Amino acid sequence: MPFEMVDEVLAECGAVQQRLRKLPARVVVYLLLAATLFEECGYPAVWRKLTAAFEALPLPTVTATALWHARTRLGVRPMRGMFDLLRGPASAVRTAGARWAGLLVVAIDGTYLDVADDADVRARLGKGANQYTAASGYPQVLLVALVACGTRAVIDAVFGPHKPGEPVLGRRLLRSLHQGMVVLLDRDFATNAFLHTVAGTGADLLARLSAVRKPPVLRRFDDGSFLSQIGTVQIRIIECEITIATTAGRHSGVYRLATTLLDHRRYPAFELIRLYHERWEVESAYFTVKQSMLGRRVLRARTLPGIAQEIYALLTVYQAIRIAIADATSTVPGTDPDRASFSIALHTARDQIVQTAGAIAGTTIDLVGTIGRAVLNQLMPARRLRVSPPRRQTATVPLRLQEPARRPTYLQSHHQHRHPVDSTQQPITSWPWAKAPGSLTRDR
Repeated sequence: MPFEMVDEVLAECGAVQQRLRKLPARVVVYLLLAATLFEECGYPAVWRKLTAAFEALPLPTVTATALWHARTRLGVRPMRGMFDLLRGPASAVRTAGARWAGLLVVAIDGTYLDVADDADVRARLGKGANQYTAASGYPQVLLVALVACGTRAVIDAVFGPHKPGEPVLGRRLLRSLHQGMVVLLDRDFATNAFLHTVAGTGADLLARLSAVRKPPVLRRFDDGSFLSQIGTVQIRIIECEITIATTAGRHSGVYRLATTLLDHRRYPAFELIRLYHERWEVESAYFTVKQSMLGRRVLRARTLPGIAQEIYALLTVYQAIRIAIADATSTVPGTDPDRASFSIALHTARDQIVQTAGAIAGTTIDLVGTIGRAVLNQLMPARRLRVSPPRRQTATVPLRLQEPARRPTYLQSHHQHRHPVDSTQQPITSWPWAKAPGSLTRDR
């Protein structure tokens, strides 16, 4: 993320400082981004890592209070602007596994991030409850993201209180859906209203229905699936029996999938069943953010604007690393980004920060870069079938053709991942995150 990119975002957001300070707005942006790489450190410690290579220079003394005031002045909009600039599928021309049958495979799902148990935050977000107490644990923010399954890059993301729930919050992601996508959805999103809205975007869908739903049979196809209807949307239903074998024994259950891909010859039922397993990629993305980057820690910020600022910084750095991985693997034909280790890329990025390496961009663009070379030098073996917990899973369905699904390449340039601003998108000043009274309180 070169200086010119940050300066452009600051200018568009009107966040450029009015007078020269010890901590200009550009520096504060890099401080927030670097903080996501060192979640075990407070902001003063992050500042020392960010300036470690400049010890011989007469740097001004920066206190924890100055860092707090600088973050307060910057606000949320520049960090959201940075994420908007980078978000996208992060796919190169020949990224392996990004498309299926010519469609970009994406998934929508939600997760929760723990935030500081501050009185104001707790009053706004509430706390979880169990059978023993009315409130327990930390307040949580619900994060719902649209993820490209092939690269695990974030195409779009929204967050807010855990009520009214994932489907309601997830509707704001539909602005990023378009024709040429197939969206994988869990049962929580398979409501009539949500499926109807997704179909209206032009994107196709593949969703799991709950067992209590009994869609009508309008016509049966040769592969065992049948034509049905949900509301005004024509869908195709695929029923299959999933058998899970573990050391504890075997368990079988019936899955019912609904899709708008009605052509049973072009989109065979068995291959759609295999495709639905790709929905686990969004879970892998969340695990990377919460475990590899956050280390299961609580977010630093203690106010709603500060939480929004920190989440956008976290998503921006995650996306930047995913782009670096996709760029690097695209230079080796046929290499799936799944074989790249995010942990290696993350630790290499940390080293780059401490060494202040590559701070000034050269005249020649190195598509692989230091992070990419570290990843390519330690590629992992081809991935196994991914389930949770680790187990062997097979699917049976009355099919005539049960050939293994092929994984076509994704024919979209990586450099087209910039997104224009949606004129219908709600402005940041109207969000509850921006309306919270007061400024950022002191946090670690």
